[in-house]
Amino acid sequence: MTTPTRRPYHGSCHCTLTRYILFLTLPHTPPPESDPVPGPVPKQHFARCNCTICHKIGTLHIRVPFAPDDFLLLAPLDPLTELGTYKRKPDGFNFLFCKNCGTRCFTFLGEGEVVDVDLAGLGVDMTRGVGGEGVEKGTLTRVWRPKREGWKEGRANGCYLSVNGQSVEAGQEGFDISLFVDNDWLLYYDYRELHGEARPQRYGKPHEYGSY
Repeated sequence: MTTPTRRPYHGSCHCTLTRYILFLTLPHTPPPESDPVPGPVPKQHFARCNCTICHKIGTLHIRVPFAPDDFLLLAPLDPLTELGTYKRKPDGFNFLFCKNCGTRCFTFLGEGEVVDVDLAGLGVDMTRGVGGEGVEKGTLTRVWRPKREGWKEGRANGCYLSVNGQSVEAGQEGFDISLFVDNDWLLYYDYRELHGEARPQRYGKPHEYGSY
């Protein structure tokens, strides 16, 4: 696959109680490292962060241009209640995890909504997902997603979604985490702030105490 193509990818926790669809455009075109994240026009990007929580839980951040279109949670349909959550601050991010197997599939801040969508019409092949069955075009499936109305990506706006790339199912066309490093697709954040303010994000090499 050489032409960048937007397509759906399946992901899940280890025990599959959490299942989702993530739309990505691959091969990836990394935004310039000088671009602010998320910026006035959010772009798809992949990142590692050296802050204490991201480092300890090993998150591979996948950020998408518009979360209400790019992320559909198949189960559970009430993640803020049915999943476990860890919050560093009362008004901070929800670091969500499966209460059964402990896998962290995504981190979220904001409101969600349950909607009916035509998965087949969006190009989703449910026979390829974990425990999935075929869904005919025109059949509506109930899913949870970030609330479309008022969604403006960014912590300051109270809207944030980061999908853990480690939870995307292996073996899907175009998705190979080893390529993220080999092709310099990973953007490295410095939020441990060991030397005062955070240093500029960069490609190629993690900041101190970060990981590839």
